[in-house]
Amino acid sequence: MIIKQLSIFLENRPGTLDEALAILKGAGINISALSLADTSEFGLLRLIVDDPDKAKAAIRQAGYTSSVNDVVSIELKQEVGYLSGIIKKISDAGINVEYMYASSSSSSGASMIIKTDNLEKTGSIAG
Repeated sequence: MIIKQLSIFLENRPGTLDEALAILKGAGINISALSLADTSEFGLLRLIVDDPDKAKAAIRQAGYTSSVNDVVSIELKQEVGYLSGIIKKISDAGINVEYMYASSSSSSGASMIIKTDNLEKTGSIAG
């Protein structure tokens, strides 16, 4: 299923993650998944939130650079090799996985958030 993801660019210094999360908390935004990656100069915080547009507006108002983009959420079955099988199908279809991270899921226990170079096809393969 294709869903919206909020990405926030953070300076790589103490306190910026706390500041960004406090802004979202103040705006009443619930976070269901996140990933934080960094370089020596900045961090990239990727989040699945309950209201991406409201979250983006609150973050931008505070002076942070952010964007909302599409990703695919895949419910994972709790069985050995399930994720491997999905990734193999995606790879065999010639689709490049740009990044992915895990999230909890109320139905299966876990889901995978994945960004590829063909989200529509990824969504149909992953079911």
